[in-house]
Amino acid sequence: MRNNNGYRNLIAWQKSNLLAHFIYDLTAKFPKDELFGMTSQMRRAALSVCANIAEGYSRRGLKDRRHFYQMAMGSLTELEFFIDFAYERKFISHVDYEKILEIHMETARVLSGLLKST
Repeated sequence: MRNNNGYRNLIAWQKSNLLAHFIYDLTAKFPKDELFGMTSQMRRAALSVCANIAEGYSRRGLKDRRHFYQMAMGSLTELEFFIDFAYERKFISHVDYEKILEIHMETARVLSGLLKST
């Protein structure tokens, strides 16, 4: 049986955790009137990626595990929309946008590999 923290060894979880921290730091600079809008939505989507990877890891059946990894990919795609929208609204600088896209793309690549291996 796996230990309770085994998901932390997954590169997909490590990348998504980095992404979530970056999103938290980034959204802290958003306009205050977006606290219950974009800020909240982006943070929830970012955390959902990590949480679904962790929950998927804990599942014994491949079908069940794959379902949670697919949910993580869905949240990652949702987050991509919010990143683009925030950039278009000028809530994110070009430098931060490039950095977050790099982290996002790497997370998507690794998560896609995890999905294929499941």
